[in-house]
Amino acid sequence: MRLTLVVLAAVYGTAAGLLVPRAAYRLAVEAGTPWRAHCPAGHRLPGWLGPARCGECGSGRDGLYGPGAAPAAAVTAAACALVAAAVGGRPELGVWLLLVPCAVLLAVVDRRVHRLPDVVTLPLAACSAVLLGVAALLPGAGGSWVRALLGGAALGGAYLVLFLVNPRGMGFGDVKLAIPLGVALGWYGWGVLLGGAFAGFLFGAVYGMSLVLARRASRKTAMPFGPFMVAGALVGLLAGGLTV
Repeated sequence: MRLTLVVLAAVYGTAAGLLVPRAAYRLAVEAGTPWRAHCPAGHRLPGWLGPARCGECGSGRDGLYGPGAAPAAAVTAAACALVAAAVGGRPELGVWLLLVPCAVLLAVVDRRVHRLPDVVTLPLAACSAVLLGVAALLPGAGGSWVRALLGGAALGGAYLVLFLVNPRGMGFGDVKLAIPLGVALGWYGWGVLLGGAFAGFLFGAVYGMSLVLARRASRKTAMPFGPFMVAGALVGLLAGGLTV
């Protein structure tokens, strides 16, 4: 049964990942700049979801159109499969599978332009809270909805303090992303919340130090933290799913 879930989750993740590149391209703009509505050649984009290349001219081969479909699909598929393997058939699995593609999208955009758009982070926070509320009503749920809400408030508050202490080292978009991640991690308990948050900081610290040692950055070089927050949250969810 679980193997079937893993396979189905991987197939779903692949399909969802193929829809990420166009949204990433449209959202990967500097703050204050309108979302992209055209491909590099000037053709209007039909909607927000779709492959990496323009259907009219095929632009995107040079990477300007956004991340290739294959990497996004592979990452999303792997994340969905891992979550399904850890959580099994519990009702919250449906919530995680819906949230994973959004998290991958945010990680891609933040990596490209050091920005976590409100148009994704804020709905993600609301949806994670509402969907887990529904999951909590179903038999076999593996977490606590109240604790999930408290986790979102706690992690969001912690990131807000870090932002106020050092605005140059922590963006306000990170604060907003911390809310849905805290909701997800809090579902499984305070230990999972702390572990997932710590893993994010650990991944970021290791990456930053490796850049410094390779002389590709200095200690003051700004780097996107969203991808590490997402990776840490994934580790936390896997740990929570396996230990419940």
